[in-house]
Amino acid sequence: MNDRTPSIVIKTGARQEPDNPWIPFALVAVGTFMIMLDASIVNISLPSIAQTFHSPVGGAMEWVIIAYLVIVSATLLTFGRLSDMVGRKPIWLAGIALFTIGSGICGAANSLPLLIAARALQGLGGALLFATSLAIITDTFPIEKRGLAMGCNVVVIGLGSSVGPIVGGLITEHWSWCWIFYVNIPVGIIGFVGAQKVLRDTFGTIRQQFDLPGAVLFAAVFAPLTLVLSFASEWGWSSWRSLLCFGVSLAALLALPTVERRAADPIIHVRLLRNSVFTSSLITMTVGMLALFAVGFILPFYFEELRVFSAAKSGLLLTAMPLSLAVMAPLSGSLADRFGSRWLASGGLAVACLGLCAVARLDAHSSDWAIIWPLLLTGAGQGMFMTPNARALMNSAPASEQGDSSGLLGTGRVLGQSLSVALAGAIFTGLGGAAAGRTLLAANAVHSGVADETTAAQTNFLTGFHAALLACAGVAATGIFTAFIRGPENKPAMRTISPTRVTKPIPG
Repeated sequence: MNDRTPSIVIKTGARQEPDNPWIPFALVAVGTFMIMLDASIVNISLPSIAQTFHSPVGGAMEWVIIAYLVIVSATLLTFGRLSDMVGRKPIWLAGIALFTIGSGICGAANSLPLLIAARALQGLGGALLFATSLAIITDTFPIEKRGLAMGCNVVVIGLGSSVGPIVGGLITEHWSWCWIFYVNIPVGIIGFVGAQKVLRDTFGTIRQQFDLPGAVLFAAVFAPLTLVLSFASEWGWSSWRSLLCFGVSLAALLALPTVERRAADPIIHVRLLRNSVFTSSLITMTVGMLALFAVGFILPFYFEELRVFSAAKSGLLLTAMPLSLAVMAPLSGSLADRFGSRWLASGGLAVACLGLCAVARLDAHSSDWAIIWPLLLTGAGQGMFMTPNARALMNSAPASEQGDSSGLLGTGRVLGQSLSVALAGAIFTGLGGAAAGRTLLAANAVHSGVADETTAAQTNFLTGFHAALLACAGVAATGIFTAFIRGPENKPAMRTISPTRVTKPIPG
């Protein structure tokens, strides 16, 4: 092929759309709901799992959670890029198959190491599903309906996260923790069979070389970073293990630009990050999750240690936030289809910031309604922000890099969530909130305690609690700025690719 060979032009709008795009969406929703349900359902069953394997809840048991998160964070980008190369359908099918198989092994595990290994396999399947979910939605829906579709996807994420603790508690109490994994098997089989029949690759793919060095380096950046953010409070931020993880992550990050510049087909194309809308949306997603994810992490301590609420009441109060998110997300998506994302995303984070400030005003005597309305406000702000922001990011990327974009967005979300827990946990613990919570829990257990000591413990708890949430509100305020500076959004245009690349159709 010589230099006079014309470029091959891919028109992103020229694709064959299904008669009813909501059918493929429903299948994507099944996988999304399953992995979100699993991510939240396992936490409440950890004490029961620990009893089965005669292990303390801390230490090795934490790897039941961490193994999943580390694998997801390490592989999301790579699997997103692979879906651009080989098509969405095979990646999605591989993901739901691995997740279902991993669920079966988890339920049947007769040792803690086997359970941890199976959770890592689940993480591999979850990363394959997450890396392609938004790309499939973007491929399937026309641009004027993508906001609504992405809003409905956020609803699925919120519902999966909110019902997980309730379902997990019921299953663990009345059956066995094994069934929190076994319930995934029939759902996974149905999803696999349905996806095999309904999903199809709507774009041709480009012959490319897989960037193995880049994939290894990205894993070396995010895996140890996720690990240290999860364990730093236990290890200590200046311990040798924490410093080693930070060092490996930083070294890999510094090596990435050189390696990616030399790659024929890098994991991330630099032109994506040069797009102001794309980069702003990616940064805003990370900042938004950093601000908002800590609410669900820190409020259970407030409910159960300071207020002595039952687990059932705590769970019901926590549903206020995902419920308002579920109501707002599709509405904001529809508005974004008409008016764009800039004002909606920044306005949503402004509303969430106000909600976080209101949550930070809770004290030891706040009424149920005084707890519920700030959570409703925070959830509404999150729903108002997330859908338009995701829509802007996916629409700003060319059709040939939707998987890459979906993987980047997922990585930004996971990184923000990990940073959120680390930030809130460090502030809460550093100001004495965690120690005060343990004191209050011990006093409540024996139904006694010196009044002065209890009052002091409540004061210390609230000091750490308020400071952590106000820090999150400050991060949300920063997100208002990163969302607003993105500039106007452009509609998808003609994309030109190198003449050395050849497109080939993928059989449906």
